[in-house]
Amino acid sequence: MELKQIPPLHTLRIERIRATINRAHIFVHSLILLALLYYRASWLFFFLTSHSHSWTLTLTWFLLLTSELTLSFIWLLCSAYRWRPVSRVAFPERLSNDHQLPVIDVFICTADPEKEPPLHVMNTVLSAMALDYPAEKLWVYLSDDGGAAITLYAMKQAFSFAKVWLPFCRKYGVRTTCPNAYFSEEDGQIRSAEFLNGREKMKSMYEAFKEQVEKAEEMGFIGDDNLNKKAKQDGASLIEVIGQKGLEDHDQMPHLVYVRREKRPTHPHNFKAGALNVLLRVSGLLSNGSYILVLDCDMYSNDPTSAKAAMCFHLDPTLSPTLAFVQFPHIFHNISPNDIYGCQQRDAFKIWWYGCDGLNGPILSGSGFYMKREALYGIAPGMELPKDLIQRRQWFGSSNELLKTLRPDYKCNAENGLLQEAHLLASCNYETGTKWGKQVGFLYDSVVEDVMTGTRLHCRGWNSVYYNPPRPQFLGSSPINLNDVLVQYKRWTSGLLEIAFSRYSPLPYGIMSGHSILHTMCLSYPASMPFYCVFGLCYATVPQLCLLNGISLYPKVSDPWFAIFLAVFISGSCQHLFEVLHTGGSFRMWWNEQRIWMVKSISASFFGCLDVATRTIGVKRVDFGLTSKVIEKDQVDRYSNEVFDFQGASLILVPVVTSSMLNMVALIGGVWRVIAEGNYSELMVQLSLTFFIIICSYPIIEAIVIRKDAARVPPLITFLSIICTVVLLSLGFIVFAM
Repeated sequence: MELKQIPPLHTLRIERIRATINRAHIFVHSLILLALLYYRASWLFFFLTSHSHSWTLTLTWFLLLTSELTLSFIWLLCSAYRWRPVSRVAFPERLSNDHQLPVIDVFICTADPEKEPPLHVMNTVLSAMALDYPAEKLWVYLSDDGGAAITLYAMKQAFSFAKVWLPFCRKYGVRTTCPNAYFSEEDGQIRSAEFLNGREKMKSMYEAFKEQVEKAEEMGFIGDDNLNKKAKQDGASLIEVIGQKGLEDHDQMPHLVYVRREKRPTHPHNFKAGALNVLLRVSGLLSNGSYILVLDCDMYSNDPTSAKAAMCFHLDPTLSPTLAFVQFPHIFHNISPNDIYGCQQRDAFKIWWYGCDGLNGPILSGSGFYMKREALYGIAPGMELPKDLIQRRQWFGSSNELLKTLRPDYKCNAENGLLQEAHLLASCNYETGTKWGKQVGFLYDSVVEDVMTGTRLHCRGWNSVYYNPPRPQFLGSSPINLNDVLVQYKRWTSGLLEIAFSRYSPLPYGIMSGHSILHTMCLSYPASMPFYCVFGLCYATVPQLCLLNGISLYPKVSDPWFAIFLAVFISGSCQHLFEVLHTGGSFRMWWNEQRIWMVKSISASFFGCLDVATRTIGVKRVDFGLTSKVIEKDQVDRYSNEVFDFQGASLILVPVVTSSMLNMVALIGGVWRVIAEGNYSELMVQLSLTFFIIICSYPIIEAIVIRKDAARVPPLITFLSIICTVVLLSLGFIVFAM
């Protein structure tokens, strides 16, 4: 008798054509880069051994060689993403009976009701509660680091609205389970009169819920602002299970839990990683879900099937023993037509993570991932936790109830009496003397806790999966003005630099851990991204100052070596353009990505590196730099029209505005020198580079010279940039005159 073959829960396909094209390009581009570096190094060696050249020229060539070596090394690390791209398909309909599915805990974090409006956060909470998953096996936790009464009030109102919203979604198969998103779009399907009536009634109820939350301050539910600010910095823990039934079993409603951890000014709270670790402990006590979905407060569930899709990988016996997490892409609903600020992170979620998945899996990306709880307990796959009670307390703390949850045979039995123990787990002293944040849970060594934690997991032997189905599973909102974009990127840069210089720096740590070389390169690339500022700042200033002084740094047009520099530019640009078009982008999007890369490298990356340096010497404390989720109509209009918005710009813009001014002066001076001296062939590359940077900087130049609206570059930034430009020009003339 033949056994019936069980259909697979998922399939994997290697993108062989893309892999072949990518490998061929890597080989050709590597040869071109080697030739360019040989040219630069040989001339530098000549200058060092020849006494007929000034030290300034030697230093200039050394700076260029350093920047080109840096960029080549970063490119080499990035090339590993393109070595073996794969794609996956999941079949959630093939999962077994719902009663056999594991418990899932959903973690959502918010920190400031002014920058993260409670109504937006509650829409994310409601979308998570509406996941297509057994209600009794779904727990939703919200961490409120802001300690705001409005957030707790909004949660209670959201739970009341969920009692009618969830049944409506289940009855009519609603896939856009975020109420605000659902009622903002047309249904687009032929529906019955019953549905249309129900939809209108539901919309009215949502509007009433919305009005209650928005008017909560007028109704007196927020309290004194000064008290709220004090509670944010110095407040006791508060844990409340929302709903009249408390911890009793809910037949049709997932559990909803509000968590405010204790925060004291004298204790480090470790930002988002600290909040997630409190949720990890509290949820371990109340629900102990085997898997955890982490969502940013502005990233709502756009497809209720994501939980079962993730389980297709987690419950596969061939993958499960070593699978730590399933990562879904970050997709944003408010991106401009051609993504002027590069917020979609197209290269990461449409190129890199596919290549990572073909090796050992993608890097943890902060939100939209289903994590195995066991993987966060500091052990390698197949290893057991320490059995000695004293050692376990050194790892996990003194709570006996929490230690009980670590037993494989533990059966969660939520009782109201556990809430008191949960408050202990949320206290600011609980982690003292333990391995929380060091080996257990989300790690504290960097403000980008996702990258640090994911890197450690991979180096311990865990794998991950990247799944990008046709319908976006999660949708978030991105910054829509340049200052917020740069502040966010600066925070990422400083966090990545912390990882690069930590004891767990991915390249040496991965190699010493016996990790595969290609995947170690993938893990190392994010930590190397801050060093783009070395190349960006050098190429935005040094060739231009030399151009003004008539010093050639590149081969003549008639020199055969000129073809090498031209080939590097064409090869890199064509590869980038091909990938943008292949992933559904446009030529304009390609140009926008080139431009914003330059802006971020010169400004945000530089300030991120400066931020780490000042913290290292104790001048400045760590600042998470939360970006605002509050939307203003004027900003939306400018962003939709793809106009650079400099409103509220800070000092972070000074380097890029200075660079724009310097390149304008260099182009005018360079053209005058070429006309006067007739040395176009020698200075052609520098003129072209300067012109290219000016084109990239056109929105900045326009905002300084032409625009007079609120989104122009602030006068203070313009004034400081003029001073910096004059200083650079003066130094250039003095140095090259020596």
